[in-house]
Amino acid sequence: MFEKILYPLDFSDVSLKALAVVKQLKDAGAKEVVILHVIDSRFFDAMAWYAHKKNLKEIGNDLEKEARKQISAIENDLINSGFNVKIRVIKGVPSSVILRVEKEEKVSAIVIGSHGMSNLEEMLIGSVSEKVIRKAHSLVLVVKR
Repeated sequence: MFEKILYPLDFSDVSLKALAVVKQLKDAGAKEVVILHVIDSRFFDAMAWYAHKKNLKEIGNDLEKEARKQISAIENDLINSGFNVKIRVIKGVPSSVILRVEKEEKVSAIVIGSHGMSNLEEMLIGSVSEKVIRKAHSLVLVVKR
């Protein structure tokens, strides 16, 4: 039933907590996990007012390197748990990228934290999680704080 899992990761506490849920899906037949980290392009739009494009590119590259470095420990943990793992680090609007990758990867389920790094727009559930829940075609498991 849960053969391929999409695991959006923003390194918030709740997204890291969702890793335990992903690992539990091994018993439900999960074989592959796609770890997705989205570097929010809206951050770059805001920074464009304050920095030169060359600096923005360097910042983007640094953010991607740091994300891949942090993901490697999670990747190793999942591999040791018996999963095949694919890593994707993409710049864009998080909810849109998650939904696009859901289709591209043909996942069985998405395991996502209820709230991400930013609490500015959230009341009962995070804005990214809420958009994914409403628009996803596959099952969405939401992990609470």
